[in-house]
Amino acid sequence: MCQDCGCSQVGEVAIDGVAHHEHSHLHEYSHSHDRQNEHQQRKAEGRGQMAEGIYSDAVSDLHERSHISHTLAIHESLLSKNDRLAERNRGYFQAKGVLALNILSSPGSGKTALIERMVQDLNIRVLTSLQHPLRIGVIVGDLETDNDAQRLRRAGAPAVQITTGNACHLEADMVSRAMQKLDLDALDVLIIENVGNLVCPASYDLGEAMRVVLLSVTEGEDKPLKYPTMFKTANVVLINKIDIAEAVGFDRERAIANIQRVAPQATLFEVSARTGQGMEAWYSYLGTAIQQPMQV
Repeated sequence: MCQDCGCSQVGEVAIDGVAHHEHSHLHEYSHSHDRQNEHQQRKAEGRGQMAEGIYSDAVSDLHERSHISHTLAIHESLLSKNDRLAERNRGYFQAKGVLALNILSSPGSGKTALIERMVQDLNIRVLTSLQHPLRIGVIVGDLETDNDAQRLRRAGAPAVQITTGNACHLEADMVSRAMQKLDLDALDVLIIENVGNLVCPASYDLGEAMRVVLLSVTEGEDKPLKYPTMFKTANVVLINKIDIAEAVGFDRERAIANIQRVAPQATLFEVSARTGQGMEAWYSYLGTAIQQPMQV
């Protein structure tokens, strides 16, 4: 189960519609372990029926403590495996000269619209720091459908869709499989659009060089205080939909203060994916990062 929300993976992970049964997700191993524990518990209960009440209670208590300690050990081991795979991804991106971005946010904050705008703008322009238009590829994570991947392909980007079933985040192994469907030699930037969630994705390194957290003005100014772990791991925070900030009563100064309080390390941009407002500063920063790769 996920360390943060306890989600269980009911569906299958699929990449561009092709199911992948063997992957590193925490849930598979956890479920197998739970079945073993259930079998052991039934045996313990059978033995307990033959004993006095005090003996049965002691066995039950001992079993419970044992179960808890094993669960913690499994969880730690599987996160370590994800971290090793993430380092492998990172090394591969660096070898290919590709800047990998992990974009995270709540559902509906405008991740896909932002990426769509970036693809449309940068596929036809030459950034000051480059000699050619920025070549962007995308890996999209959603529980179901390939709607976002289709949308980004129409915008002009090669895109691969990962459908995670009920998994609430992407993992390094999923990204590793998906990137095999892209020609990284033909890209400058790989954008990973994570599953919409401000909790679980914060714990999973995907091998990105830059972690970008999106905050929409419609979400309220206190999101960084409510979900500090996500913002603390950010290299960049983008405040999106600033074109409607006044209409929704967004308190800009308070939001910026909250971000700086929780994530003083993050570079902050105020943008509108719809109108293009503020995007030039973001593009300039991105161009510099391509020339001077950063590490998370």
